[in-house]
Amino acid sequence: MSGVQTKHEAVTGVQLAQGIGHQPAKGFWADAWSQVIRRPAALFGLSWIAIVGFFAIFAPLIASGHPWVFREGDSGASSPLIAALRASDVAILAWAISAVAILLLARAMPMADRLRLAIAVGVQAGLTVVIATAVSSSFSGRDIAPWMRDLRSGALFIPLASAVIATLSALPFLFISIWVHRSVGRVLLVAGAALVFGLIIGWKWSPQLQTFDYRLAEATESAEAVYTLIPFSPNQSETVMFNRPPMATPMNAWWDLIERDLLAQAGRRAVYSDEELALQSVLPEAIEAARRASSAVVDLISMPPDAIVDEIESEVASGRITNLLEMRDRLLAFDAPVHLMGTDTLGQDVLSQMLHASRLSISIGFVSTGIAVLIGVTIGAIMGYFGGWVDLLLYRFVEIFMAVPVLFVLIVAAGVLPRNIYFMMAIIGCFSWTGAARFIRAEFMKLRNADYVQAARAAGLPLRSILFKHMLPNGVTPVLVDTSFTIAAAIIIEAILSFLGLGPADQASWGKLLSNAIGDAGGYMWWLAIFPGGAIFLTALSYNLIGEALRDAIDPKLKKARV
Repeated sequence: MSGVQTKHEAVTGVQLAQGIGHQPAKGFWADAWSQVIRRPAALFGLSWIAIVGFFAIFAPLIASGHPWVFREGDSGASSPLIAALRASDVAILAWAISAVAILLLARAMPMADRLRLAIAVGVQAGLTVVIATAVSSSFSGRDIAPWMRDLRSGALFIPLASAVIATLSALPFLFISIWVHRSVGRVLLVAGAALVFGLIIGWKWSPQLQTFDYRLAEATESAEAVYTLIPFSPNQSETVMFNRPPMATPMNAWWDLIERDLLAQAGRRAVYSDEELALQSVLPEAIEAARRASSAVVDLISMPPDAIVDEIESEVASGRITNLLEMRDRLLAFDAPVHLMGTDTLGQDVLSQMLHASRLSISIGFVSTGIAVLIGVTIGAIMGYFGGWVDLLLYRFVEIFMAVPVLFVLIVAAGVLPRNIYFMMAIIGCFSWTGAARFIRAEFMKLRNADYVQAARAAGLPLRSILFKHMLPNGVTPVLVDTSFTIAAAIIIEAILSFLGLGPADQASWGKLLSNAIGDAGGYMWWLAIFPGGAIFLTALSYNLIGEALRDAIDPKLKKARV
């Protein structure tokens, strides 16, 4: 037997004492992570969350009705897609690029520090966008004060407002970098991020009016356009395309209008079957019906509808098209944008909304849970460390919040407060922190008499350092496990509110799509139930699978059994 084991083989205690089969020691979190990724269920959950996160970041570039490149007449080329991006879209893209750069380039730092830096930059970006949105909405109302209107009309308002917002957003991180970490590199990173996000806010301060007349220009003028992978925006409504099943195109709507015209001329209600269409010749009335219906799709296809009708008419005259079935198949064969997952009751593309709704689900899960963890850890640490009357008083406070139904509070708030994602995040976070508080309380009660805590007290360290620098790293493990379940619960709560019509207004949501599965006339659209319902189910399931795997990985009893 060789002195070094190349495979995980069973060894005796004597062999271990001799150094045979010895495995290098791993850190606590490295060992826990290695146990998590060994479980197929956890790998599935991580893969699905990674997919949802990818689309949450890049959905505005993947699914948009604005073309990447648009050239009209003799004018130069432009990029309506880039121009239509909002400040939040650009800020998230900038954060994604910076996070990848931090994780790949800062190799001298431990991975945990690199992750914390990437998360900090993301929080700074989110804080900048939230403050900018609040300021912009405050200065854009009709009933604002005259001095605000005069200030808004000034040429320096947007640059100054962007600079102030970026500075305010960076102040907390500058404080942490200077007084906590005492790192010049971190200060430069925060300042650089503030500069980038300030420029983004100034660039995208005034949102662009959303119009989608590019295909009309292509069909009626000498215009050219290059679209992205999914050429539809989530708010792009097409009246003739409402409630269309997957793989439908504007040509399907065009034929339906033609068939409806022919049925009206024949005094018939039931639609023609394929066999009946094959028996009917293409009469001039069918060509005229096609011309009348062409106006409904003129802004949905890139080719002039009259040219399509002329081509079909010439093929009928030459005998290549002899019946209505061949006419329908020829019409559907023309190139047109395809709705891969169908459309909803407003004629909006389902796939585009599915991708853009990923950002809502990811953000509301992480932000609301982050707020809940921050509040819960702070209150739980105070309860567990001091105990006595402090614990008794604060725990009554915890019980009050435990008795408040979060969903009911959100329903009431939707009727009183503005229906936007920020209020929803804040309410969910402020009413779901009790689990984290109880976990931290229990851990701190066990740790407050530990030797290293007593040594920290004897050394005269401040309470902040004892609680959050020495005790918290040793007691935060149960909270991290509970966090995954809390994220899943927040996503489900948002889906319920959107299903009830109380979610964020003018924003794509899986719950809102799911609510359209049953139309006003009672019809059932299966694609509006399966796709968003499956996304909600898989996302919540993934977080629960990750939490279960993490819980098993850090369980001391199971860890001892593995050893």
